[in-house]
Amino acid sequence: MSNSNALDLFKERGFFKQVTHEDELRQTLDEKKIAAYVGFDPTADSLHVGHLMGIMALAHLQKAGHRPIALVGGGTVMIGDPSGRTELRQMLSKEVIDQNVAGIKGQLSKYMNFSNDQALLVNNADWILPLNYIEFLREIGSQFSVNRMLTAECFRSRMERGLSFIEFNYMLLQSYDFLILNREYGCTLQMGGDDQWSNILAGTDLIRRLGGNDAFGLTWPLLTTASGKKMGKTEAGSVWLDPEKTEPFEFYQYWRNTHDDDVERFLAVFTFLSMEEVRKLGALQGQEINEAKKILAYEVTKLAHGEEEAIKAEKTAESLFGSGAGAGEALPVTRIKAGDYPEGIRLLDLLVLTGLVSSKKEGRRLIDQRGISMEQEVIQEVGMVINPLEFSEGFTLQKGKKVFHKVEII
Repeated sequence: MSNSNALDLFKERGFFKQVTHEDELRQTLDEKKIAAYVGFDPTADSLHVGHLMGIMALAHLQKAGHRPIALVGGGTVMIGDPSGRTELRQMLSKEVIDQNVAGIKGQLSKYMNFSNDQALLVNNADWILPLNYIEFLREIGSQFSVNRMLTAECFRSRMERGLSFIEFNYMLLQSYDFLILNREYGCTLQMGGDDQWSNILAGTDLIRRLGGNDAFGLTWPLLTTASGKKMGKTEAGSVWLDPEKTEPFEFYQYWRNTHDDDVERFLAVFTFLSMEEVRKLGALQGQEINEAKKILAYEVTKLAHGEEEAIKAEKTAESLFGSGAGAGEALPVTRIKAGDYPEGIRLLDLLVLTGLVSSKKEGRRLIDQRGISMEQEVIQEVGMVINPLEFSEGFTLQKGKKVFHKVEII
């Protein structure tokens, strides 16, 4: 086990906003190996950058000598968590949820060692779906005060728009998850974003009241970028961990384009670099901070996609932004059949096809602003038509200064 207390590690690296029973938790972490969990709702078949804080919290905890439990909410996702939401979450079928759970399992194993039960991955569908509702209400529901629940932020923010009874159950079910993990695996700590504070408090209270066991809760700040944007969101949508949804080079570039003010914070949270190294890199100024951004992008991409893809992405970025030439083998690629376009393809259609723009309207605006280039030549003609037969080796499109996309002709 690491010499430093895991609580100090969380504070130092930025995984800390609120904690229950702090002195008691610190002593427990000093004296023994504990099990702690973070929940992940399988609303899609991939996690995204917004989930990385929870993943890395578990990974750092394991490196400090403790046992992480990743709980996939295959049961609770059938209801949906009202925390931080203004509307009822879309209902998913059991088949879709099962597919999503399978996709998430593989991604988590890149960050934690699950061999020999050093880390656990559990699905709360295993105990929630077979529940006898009356027994559940008698054992668990009897421990909750409706008056107290209504003071929780996750419910108060929904009262004006309306809160369904199915959502009102969510706090009970998440508390029940913690109780089951405490009873079955000796799990004593639940962690999550600060929007989960009410649910986490309810779980620690339930365990202590029903069994008298140790139970602790810890939250971290909800992460936003220096510009105030939600972490992991771009104009094109979420930045996914699945390479089919967000290609490794795009993933690398997301981190490479980090704001100067975010570099040190992100290095602390999203990498395993020592804090000494993190502070040294974060102190760089001017052009030198770009070196820290490259290290951040490389380290985060290596964790998500492996060293080979990280090296490829790094080399591609160097070829594009170092010398200003070359396409780079890690660029996202769109392949088009020349035979499908005997009269050529309109540039606006191609920009939408590649995903560089979400609409032709956006494409026109960018071309008007000289924000689109082809083979390093700024495009000025909105109605430009490209003849694929003239580019047998393909070509590279560029949006702004930093977004590149390769088009291959087949």
